[in-house]
Amino acid sequence: MAEQKSPLTTEPTPGVLSKLQSFWAAYSKPLSIVSLVLVLAIAGWFAYQELYQQPREAKAREAMFRAEEYYRKDSVSLALNGDGQNQGFIKIISRFSGTDAANLASFYAGSCYLKLGENAKAIEYLEKFSTSSKGVQARAYKLLGDAYGDSGKNKEALDAYKKAARHFEKDEVNSPEYLFMAAYFADQVLNDSKEAIALYEEIREKYPRSQQSYDAEKYLARLGVYQSAN
Repeated sequence: MAEQKSPLTTEPTPGVLSKLQSFWAAYSKPLSIVSLVLVLAIAGWFAYQELYQQPREAKAREAMFRAEEYYRKDSVSLALNGDGQNQGFIKIISRFSGTDAANLASFYAGSCYLKLGENAKAIEYLEKFSTSSKGVQARAYKLLGDAYGDSGKNKEALDAYKKAARHFEKDEVNSPEYLFMAAYFADQVLNDSKEAIALYEEIREKYPRSQQSYDAEKYLARLGVYQSAN
């Protein structure tokens, strides 16, 4: 009896085999080169991470320890510039550029310069900072708002406060505070009652149980939106 082949089993025809052989003959060398380049690139990336970047990260984190300690003690100058033996945030940023620690140092440096009243430098470093931690990023936007406001850049300040408020809306402690700052800034600094009312009402809607919501009600009453309960 003749052997029956499964209808699901197919074999390449001589024409297909010929085309495959021709393709391989024409492109085997460039394909091999591309494969080698990919392998080398991947190996190089792992080597870079293991032998260079990770050790730099470890050194940067170690350097951050003393600077952060000075920051917590409110020794702003020492935190920024170091103490002669330990590096400050500025040196860490320049020496360990590209590391997570250097990125965090930009946040600290911006905060320090804000405390020193050097708003241009505070803005410079805070704008460099970026993190996936929503709470910390929102805090950075708030500090940017402070620096812009102190510099007389009122539009930028308002925008920064609103970004801070809306970046992590689930934070029911800080977000209503940032939103109230935006509303108060629009109200008292920009004299933009329309914007202020919208922001005060946003507080009332999003955070009705917060202290800022009760305060917003008073300001809305003063702006003639409705009668305060007090």
